[in-house]
Amino acid sequence: MDVLEVTVREEWGRLVALLLAQFRRLDLVEDALGDAVEAASRTWPRDGAPDNPTGWLLTTARRRLLDRLRTEEVARRKHPLLATEAERRGEGVRTMADPGSVVEDDLLRLVLMCAHPALSPEAACALSLRLVLGVPTPDVARLFLVPEATMAARITRAKKRIVGAGIPFAVPDASVLPDRLDTVAHTAYLAFTAGYAPGTGPDLLRAETSGEAIRLVRVVLALRPEEPVLVALLALLLLQHSRRDARVADGRLVLLPDQDRSRWHHEEIAEALTLLGHPALAGPITVQAASYTLQARIGAEHARALRPEDTRWERILTLYDTLLAVAPSPSARLARAVAVAEARGPAAGIAALEGVDIPSSHRVAAVRAELLARDGDTVAARAAYDQAIAACRNDVELAHLRARRTALD
Repeated sequence: MDVLEVTVREEWGRLVALLLAQFRRLDLVEDALGDAVEAASRTWPRDGAPDNPTGWLLTTARRRLLDRLRTEEVARRKHPLLATEAERRGEGVRTMADPGSVVEDDLLRLVLMCAHPALSPEAACALSLRLVLGVPTPDVARLFLVPEATMAARITRAKKRIVGAGIPFAVPDASVLPDRLDTVAHTAYLAFTAGYAPGTGPDLLRAETSGEAIRLVRVVLALRPEEPVLVALLALLLLQHSRRDARVADGRLVLLPDQDRSRWHHEEIAEALTLLGHPALAGPITVQAASYTLQARIGAEHARALRPEDTRWERILTLYDTLLAVAPSPSARLARAVAVAEARGPAAGIAALEGVDIPSSHRVAAVRAELLARDGDTVAARAAYDQAIAACRNDVELAHLRARRTALD
């Protein structure tokens, strides 16, 4: 994989944190990093990647920022009614005042910044995913089930709102965590999903992104150890993450029934099952916590099955019915249709798919194609596979769909 691509994917959040800590200018930081990446894309192929790619990007972005600040300072001197640089820096110092309970984790700090109450939870999550974790805008759009253009505009509005409202992008006090907890948890959930099932690109999974989301949840859980939403979320993510090494073989997608279960991370499964017995989940919990708990219990059913044929599909179907009653979503309806097919046959699964729509996603068509093929309707299955192939933007999944389609000829 290209050095620049890997560096941007793995270090973007840390670079943003370092630049924001020094310059406090959200409106400039991302542009400066973008300029640095663009410069690297031109010079590294010609001159070779530097020994310290992250340091190179940081230094280049700092130079861009300093150039922009100098330009602004010149303009400011011509407009004395505007706040001086010294006054602006003074405001930043006051914002940084902390009574001693400052959040020290860089990733959590940035997510908390993005979760400012001036932004809607949806905008805050989207901004965190794009700005802090470097999730591509098309993937962010897929997570929110909206067109890419809509999500790009939403992220742009969120950044303009922060800049225009003068929201201080500074180290928040840990006391803000309870008010922003649900947004932080949802951000971690979506970040994990972006790593576990990327909608675009060459990788079936991006384990480092999913792992970073899990680490974020652990950091917050250490601060709030009795929060049901965090306990349930960590259980859910661990159960999903435990299957990462079995999901790909020789670069090919391996579906759940065909996975080598000895390659699952059973220590993570054991931790998740313990978390599901946590007292925090025994009492009244929020809808968000209940949603994570139910999804985790579905994952636990798969984890407990020693063989695919041992899976208790009727139990899983019941859990999906409860999940749809608590927190309905197109993705949950799609997953329920798969469970119906496994429990009651492909024809029942096809019927359960009726009306399920996930915009810009290939997955509904892919599931329909698979069930039609199992049900013996080869002509309709080919058409559904063609639809899924046309919509798929992930290279590994695309290869899988094409192989399935070819097998029907």
